[in-house]
Amino acid sequence: MKSLFTLLFIVAYSLPSSSQDMSTNDAVETTTYYFIRHAEKDRSDKTNKNPNLTEAGKSRANHWSEILQHVKFDAVYSTKYNRTMQTAEPTAKKNELKLEFYDPRVLFSEDFAKATKGKTVLVVGHSNTTPAFVNMVLGKKKHGNIDDNNNGNLYIVTVSEGHIIDQVLTIN
Repeated sequence: MKSLFTLLFIVAYSLPSSSQDMSTNDAVETTTYYFIRHAEKDRSDKTNKNPNLTEAGKSRANHWSEILQHVKFDAVYSTKYNRTMQTAEPTAKKNELKLEFYDPRVLFSEDFAKATKGKTVLVVGHSNTTPAFVNMVLGKKKHGNIDDNNNGNLYIVTVSEGHIIDQVLTIN
């Protein structure tokens, strides 16, 4: 399983670098999105609408930054909730980036598409918004909500010359 993940990761990672047409001066513009759900949140206070990560969640957030260490991100986006910001922060720091924010009620807007075109972007969301965001990039409903106990899905979507390739990996 580990070798399958490695193979898939290498293929996905090498896609953007092999997409240039060397016969002309026009480079093909490739956009790659990495989508994850926030790590484990503190569920001890049911009335808290903005909980922090648990220790296991903080560990997972750091683990995401290790898993994605060979990806050079141009931007890291998060919603303005503690759990998503705390999940995104280790990867943003590793890439020397400031967190950027998106509204989970307005996912793949024209402004977002324009701001991220040709870039490699990490987007941290929620169990319902992450697959919805992916579906909007794909232009079709392919992925359902993430199970509430699953914090390990990694969706990778590559857009190049109107072609869209997507894959989902589960990393626990």
